[in-house]
Amino acid sequence: MPPGQHIAVYPGSFDPVTYGHLDVVRRGRRLFDRLIVGVGQNPGKATLFSADERVDLARRLVADLVAEEPAESPVEVMHFDGLTVDFARDVGATVILRGIRNLSDLQYEVQQAVTNREVAGLDTAFIVAGQSFAYTSSSLIKQITAMGNDLGVLSSMCPPLVIERLREKKAQNPESLRRLRENG
Repeated sequence: MPPGQHIAVYPGSFDPVTYGHLDVVRRGRRLFDRLIVGVGQNPGKATLFSADERVDLARRLVADLVAEEPAESPVEVMHFDGLTVDFARDVGATVILRGIRNLSDLQYEVQQAVTNREVAGLDTAFIVAGQSFAYTSSSLIKQITAMGNDLGVLSSMCPPLVIERLREKKAQNPESLRRLRENG
């Protein structure tokens, strides 16, 4: 890492990528010299998409975003296993970037930020979601996919590529969607 370069890691499961995630990436590129989108696994959540599928979706969508705004800082999408703080240190990051949608997010994220600073010496930067993203979540998108008939209703929440992949997943009827329908 060049001296004085500010590298941030934006971690998440990105299952799937939403417009809210892309908004954080877009805005984070303006704040840091380099942004790394870290596609990880939350052990408390079952994913709809495999790690490879989530990385591929994120890479394609981030590439489109970068092409629209080439003058901003570079973004790289990487998969990681294990703790976010270990991943951040491995890539030379000094900051973890997080998006905040509401007060519930803030309460959880502040607790995580304090822990990350105490345990690993990593600061956290928060980007507050725009009003149009305040209630969008990957969990909600998966519920609509599992129980809805028209996935076109997701067009305000996620890009067309994601909706296309959700339609493909729904046609495959994976166990994760079956569980959501059963527990709906």
